[in-house]
Amino acid sequence: MSGPAGRDDPGRGFVLGRDIPPADQPALLTALERAVGERTSLRPRIGLVLGSGLGGLSEALELEAAIPFEDLPGWPQATAPGHAGRLLFGRLSGVDAVVQQGRFHLYEGHSAGFVVQPVLLMARLGAEVVVLTNAAGGVNPEYGAGTLMVIADHLNLTGTHPLVGPNAAEIGPRFPDMTEVWDASLRKRLHEAGAAERVTLEEGVYACLTGPSYETPAEVRMLRGLGADAVGMSTALEAIAARWAGMRVCGVSLVTNPGAGLSGAKLSHDEVLAAAEAAGPRLAQVISRFVAGL
Repeated sequence: MSGPAGRDDPGRGFVLGRDIPPADQPALLTALERAVGERTSLRPRIGLVLGSGLGGLSEALELEAAIPFEDLPGWPQATAPGHAGRLLFGRLSGVDAVVQQGRFHLYEGHSAGFVVQPVLLMARLGAEVVVLTNAAGGVNPEYGAGTLMVIADHLNLTGTHPLVGPNAAEIGPRFPDMTEVWDASLRKRLHEAGAAERVTLEEGVYACLTGPSYETPAEVRMLRGLGADAVGMSTALEAIAARWAGMRVCGVSLVTNPGAGLSGAKLSHDEVLAAAEAAGPRLAQVISRFVAGL
């Protein structure tokens, strides 16, 4: 069915807001895998998702193939600022990798089942580990702009879920365990990589809301009361889907600004992109070292 905006592209099979229950994913992933296979034979061991302004991490990749989102069946162009909208295939620190340069978001009108298709595709292509990165607002007042926070857990406060609907048992169980979505041993390796690169890494809980507006001061206080350290508009649904598909998950949030009410300043996406660009090289160092140790 079409989404609220009613925009679609019949020739490419894309319908904005179309519900994609788990049972529909296998056939869609088969078509995506076939399209990728026409451009590269590389089978990644690891997948990386790069958030707002963090696309520069891709410069460390020994590139074999770059596929724009719109060249894949059922995918549109990326529209979020700071998101290039490509899948990159190559070697990172000697490891075969697929890098998602930009992502799809609920606030663009996409369904939960659609925004997780890239990580499910990574799993279908062979990736066993996924590293999720994002730009986030600070909720913990001790985590100022520029803080790199290893994600220890998340709060899915979007009001939606990528696994609603008939299950696809060939991908994952009906009731996947979420006790340890964020793999403890991978988190330890991230901290070790940070220490080796002399880059300070904090750790905390990431809260996911739909956006696109930033949170009010009252909402930031609520999130802090719920145990959140950072807040953003992505990542949690991807982590759920990746665990469902059997992947090991880890991730890093780049805190680009204090949350509303913590500094008294107004928030803007330009500020987010500028902070991400400044901190991106530090994150690239850590992840490159982390991948080399896998």
